[in-house]
This record gives sequence, structure tokens and C-alpha cells, in this order.
Amino acid sequence: MNFKRSYLILAAIVVVVIVFFSSSMFFTIEPGERAVIFRKFSTGLDKEHVYLPGFHMIAPWNKLFVYDVKEKKREETMDVLDKNGLSIKMDVSIRFNPVHNRIGYLHETFGKDYIEQLIIPEIRSTVRRVAGRYTAEEIYSTKRSEVEAAIIDEARKVMEQNNIDLRALLIRSINLPNEIKMAIESKLKQEQEALAYQFRLEKEKSEAERKRIQAEGIAAYNDIINKSLTDKILKQRGIEATLELANSQNSKVIVIGAGDNGLPLILNNN
Repeated sequence: MNFKRSYLILAAIVVVVIVFFSSSMFFTIEPGERAVIFRKFSTGLDKEHVYLPGFHMIAPWNKLFVYDVKEKKREETMDVLDKNGLSIKMDVSIRFNPVHNRIGYLHETFGKDYIEQLIIPEIRSTVRRVAGRYTAEEIYSTKRSEVEAAIIDEARKVMEQNNIDLRALLIRSINLPNEIKMAIESKLKQEQEALAYQFRLEKEKSEAERKRIQAEGIAAYNDIINKSLTDKILKQRGIEATLELANSQNSKVIVIGAGDNGLPLILNNN
């Protein structure tokens, strides 16, 4: 009886311990989450083993750090300086997520506040660094895609080194002082008009060249024809024409030898 009573007491104690420590022993990791464990009395932070979604049980003295690894989006507005020191306001949008199997290393270096500690400062630094290589006009218009590609390339390298997957970075808008913006737009308009004028000139030059070549061809053709039309050939053509007319049923009078150079003279009786 005493043994049974002792067993029940022990079971009750176990139940009480489980209930009391259940919040720190049993974990459910949701889809889109990963976790790493910190073993306080043994190996410390286990960076290599990452807990996947599902139900997990750990010792109550250990601690589980759960990370949301789904893709996130942040939008930042920042003031940057161009190559000439002109102030530009840029709106940038970024999409990213932690590298799933590297959250232990991310936690060791930056912790769960990695967005404010790593992502935002590095993106701001990269945007300012790249913008400082270009003029306001290049950033605003002529080399905007090049600027964006340079920012993405440099930011992605930094993120990869710190266990972040940078999925996308977009320059949403670039705001310049009104007088600078108007000057750039005016210059671009003038350049477009100059290009259009140059295109029309080239087209007219091409058309003039085509006509010149055509005229030279016609002149050369006429010269060849003129040189080939000798008196004998003309007389031969006249005789052939006379024969054809003689065989025609139309009413006419043909006077042989009355025309110039002895060619037939044709009189229509109408």
C-alpha cells in the first residue's frame, strides 16, 4: 500500500512538473518558421541543428529561439548625395528572408532584431555609396537601371555574407529639387529634339543620294541609247514601222522618201 501511495505521489509530482514547465518544454513550430536551441548547461547555442515545423519537446532549462523565415518586405526613404554633393531623396523597396539553415549563425551575430541591426543599415549604406558615384542626372534618368543593378549586386554580397537571402531591391522613386529636375528634363527634351533633327537630316541625305544615283543611271542609259541610234538603225526602224503600218487596216497615205532622211511620211486621211 505504501509503495502504491509513493508511486501515486511521484506521478502527481511529475504531472505537476510537466504542467508547470509545459510552456518551456513543448513547442509547435509553425510553417514558415525555423528554430535553434540554446543549451544552458552544456553546449550552448547549437548553430548546426535547425528545428523544422512540427511539435518538439526540449528540456525546461534549455531555450528555443523561433525565427520567421518567410519572405519579408521593407520600404525605406533616404537622403543621399550624388557625385557632386547634390541631395537626392530615394525610395527603396527590398524583399528578403533569412537563409533557413543558417539562422543559428544569424542569431549568434545579430539576434532576432537582425532587420534593424543588419538589413536596414547595410541597405542604406550601400545605396549612399553607389549613389555617390553618379550625378543626379544619371541617377534620375540616363543610368537609373545601372545604379539599381549596382546597388543590388553590392547589397546582395553583404547579405549573403551575413546569412540573408536578398530576393529583390527596387528603386521606387527618385525625388530631386524642382529646379534641378526641370533643368534635367529640359536638357533631355533638347537632346531628344536634336536626335530627331539629326535623324531627319540623315534621312534627307539618304534620299538625295538615292535620287542622285537614280539620275546618274538614267543619264548613263540615255547616253548609251543616243550613241547606239545611228542613221542606219533609224532608217531600219523606219522601214519596219512602214511595213507594220502598211499591213494595218486603218486608212492612211504613206509617202515613201518624203520624210527627213528619206524616211516614210505618214498622212492620216482623217
